Amino acid sequence: MVELYIQSAVIIFFYFFFFFLLAQIAGNNSIVDMGWGAGFVLLTLFTMISQGAFTSRSILLALMIIIWGSRLSYHIIGRNRGKPEDFRYARWRKEWGQWVTLRAFLQVFMLQGFMMLIIASPIILVNASHKAGLNMLDMLGFFIWMIGFYFEAVGDSQLARFKENPANKGRIIKTGLWRYTRHPNYFGEVTMWWGVFLLAISVPQGWMSVISPLTITWLMLFVSGVPMLEKKYKNNAEFQAYARQTNRFLPWFPKNN
Repeated sequence: MVELYIQSAVIIFFYFFFFFLLAQIAGNNSIVDMGWGAGFVLLTLFTMISQGAFTSRSILLALMIIIWGSRLSYHIIGRNRGKPEDFRYARWRKEWGQWVTLRAFLQVFMLQGFMMLIIASPIILVNASHKAGLNMLDMLGFFIWMIGFYFEAVGDSQLARFKENPANKGRIIKTGLWRYTRHPNYFGEVTMWWGVFLLAISVPQGWMSVISPLTITWLMLFVSGVPMLEKKYKNNAEFQAYARQTNRFLPWFPKNN
């Protein structure tokens, strides 16, 4: 298993190094986001094939990751096509000055690679095991994953359609899933990884992969997800009114103010 983790780390290193080179050519470090979902697909297929892991659990997990990762990368590529560098990376570029290339390599590309290795723990553990058969815990995990995928995919789709309407320029979406949570796509992302974790519990040492959903939950709630996006709208009166009515993360009915 240790050897598989090392092999996975090497794959991830060269994968993100490739995206780093693309980003330097394009002068756009937000390219890294396009590779996030696809990187998990690559890692899933590599660990599955290299270990000959073709059990019902590994196949189910592979389908989950391929569907999620392919959709996410496709969505981000379409969203960013023809647009300037994302505001987060543009701000860092300005703050880092002459050190932008080195810091981007370490703090953007390699850091994302490290996070991918941690978050992919359930995938690696499932594919390192040849334990056959599915149980109720696996089915529960798949059900939770489907809920998460619905929130992420539908939330992204609703936001994209909202932004396509010129009349909504500068406005805040408050309809659909966005009526119940300010970040349905982030909630969906976190929920999916808790579902993935449940599929890993039944394999040897699978409980250790709890680091995966804990990490993605921490990132989304306290680091790169919700805080950074909401900071962008701290002076937006419409968003602040929306925030007073709508749950920050967990979906719930809006408050009546």
